Amino acid sequence: MFEKLGSVVDKYHELTKIVADPEVIANQSVWQKHMKEMGEMEPIVQKYQEYQKAEEEIAFAKQMLDEESDEELRDMAKAELSEQEKKRDQIASELKVLMIPKDPNDEKNVILEIRAGTGGEEAALFGGDLLRMYLRYAERHHYKAEVMDANETGLGGIKEAEVLIKGKGAYSRMKFESGVHRVQRVPETESSGRVQTSAATVAVLPEVDDVEVNIDPNDVKVDVYRASGNGGQCVNTTDSAVRMTHIPTGIVVTCQDEKSQIKNREKAMKVLKSRVYDKMMQEQNEKIAAERRGQVGTGDRSERIRTYNFPQSRVTDHRINLTLYKLDQILDGDLDEIIDALTTDDQAKKMNEF
Repeated sequence: MFEKLGSVVDKYHELTKIVADPEVIANQSVWQKHMKEMGEMEPIVQKYQEYQKAEEEIAFAKQMLDEESDEELRDMAKAELSEQEKKRDQIASELKVLMIPKDPNDEKNVILEIRAGTGGEEAALFGGDLLRMYLRYAERHHYKAEVMDANETGLGGIKEAEVLIKGKGAYSRMKFESGVHRVQRVPETESSGRVQTSAATVAVLPEVDDVEVNIDPNDVKVDVYRASGNGGQCVNTTDSAVRMTHIPTGIVVTCQDEKSQIKNREKAMKVLKSRVYDKMMQEQNEKIAAERRGQVGTGDRSERIRTYNFPQSRVTDHRINLTLYKLDQILDGDLDEIIDALTTDDQAKKMNEF
């Protein structure tokens, strides 16, 4: 780790000279790129300086122990040595966390997709519960959430929904939600009182910039149609709803929440780019790190990740064997305890790579 730290510090000092160059300053795009890189390195450099300071204090305390004969001064040196060693070890742990490679998508907005799975109408009702849970989570964190498309059932369930969640670090907080969510409860449609198991699938995609994925307009088939509400009730008298099909991948996106076809086209393209980007990243990850698929944060949406048990008011995240008896609070968007535990587990696994 300390070899890597040395190279980071060297690179940081090199950048401080580069950003002071008048020619670089004149090119704002290049200057901003270097400043951003420096900003990412600065916490590591500062923490490494703290580590070096602690090492100096340890060396000084050891020197006092070797040279001093006065017992009072030796006791002071022993206490200082113990304190600085604890401080150094703590800083070393913090440095390990800082040195974990950053997910380039962490600061991005999120496109959240929910789809009802096995369980019929009950699965759709659960999909609606998940949608409300994530909307409440976004509200708690002062993120801006916008439902871009939702296919509702007559009983208020959700067959599928797409939500754009905007906020700094939204993806870093929500990326672990990808996967199969399972519910165990007595359905509203069940008259015998039997507990039924249903499921819904959640996909968390980073919103991507135009420069990150380029979609050829010739590869996209666009259909327009009239938006409709529950029961087929017409909510729009113009062909404002948009369906986009990306021919090379077969990915299909619909958007009908705006009255304007132009706005729906913009939103549909935003989702399409994120899905294509996600597919590209998944294919790349499978080639590079197939052995990591079982770890937290792989985004494997075929794996059951969490169970919501209503009779016991229990929520269990199967990836880290975490069980909480606070179902109502979690469905009200209080997800931080789970997300924090998943983040910590992910960091611990990455730290083991050092």
